[in-house]
Amino acid sequence: MHRVVVLAVSEVVGYDLNIAPLVFGTATQDGERLYDVRVCGVDDRPVRVSHGYEAHLDHGPEALEDADTVVIPGTRAHGPRQEGVLPPDLAAALARIPSSARLVSICTGAFVLAAAGVLDGRRATTHWAHAPAFRRLYPRVDLDENVLFVDDGDVLTSAGLAAGVDLCLHLVRSDHGSAVANHVARYCVVPPWRDGGQSQFIEQPLPEADGSTAATRAWVLERLGEPLDLAALAKHAGMSVRTFSRRFRAETGQSPRAWLNQQRVLHARHLLETTDLPVDRVAAESGLGTAASLRQHLNAAIGVAPLAYRRTFARR
Repeated sequence: MHRVVVLAVSEVVGYDLNIAPLVFGTATQDGERLYDVRVCGVDDRPVRVSHGYEAHLDHGPEALEDADTVVIPGTRAHGPRQEGVLPPDLAAALARIPSSARLVSICTGAFVLAAAGVLDGRRATTHWAHAPAFRRLYPRVDLDENVLFVDDGDVLTSAGLAAGVDLCLHLVRSDHGSAVANHVARYCVVPPWRDGGQSQFIEQPLPEADGSTAATRAWVLERLGEPLDLAALAKHAGMSVRTFSRRFRAETGQSPRAWLNQQRVLHARHLLETTDLPVDRVAAESGLGTAASLRQHLNAAIGVAPLAYRRTFARR
């Protein structure tokens, strides 16, 4: 069983600490748990939580030695957050992690990975409010505070708080397919996939009240296989193209074209997993046109070809 170990670094953010145990602990298939989830500290002492209490953990840092995935929740730890360095006990705990393990951070947990040098030369993210401090401390990291999470293969980082749920669901989806991830999302009463990035949550003047694009987005999802362009979407919303584009980006953090392509790829993945439709039919029904176009979009999104994706995830 894939072992997920959550490393709580004092002062750990309580919300973040519970995300991975809940999401991975809920993932099942045919009644069997898919992940063994453990929570540990950098030593055997209780861990201070950022909002006025302590957590008594079941495991010490030795749990890291058998980890397949290590998740570092947000933390207020002084060294990584203020000085760009690791305290000796945290450095010793991180040294226990196998080189083969997948590393994941939630929110300001990225400061820990950056202080360890793991993110040097890599693209990463963290909570948008802490981006200036992160850049000052870790200039070698390619920080993008406009996204909900970054998947850089064996190292993944998420934006603040709830974006940790998005990232953990993404990992479940990558490991076991959309059906399992969707079941977990339903149990957690959260959407299986959120549109846009955290740019939509950054404090900024509110856009003018031009109406909402939500109804048009719902309308589009019912007809992804049809030819749709920006003019058709704006017409459905009862807006000019310019107003619709501005409002759409304010609400989703994406352009209408980028959002539409994303939804079509997600629908294509669902069809590849749950049907035996030929690849060209999947491409047509998802609105991506041809098998070649589907192959290009799927490879750009997740780095695999349609048939390889189907072999991995079909009927899981």
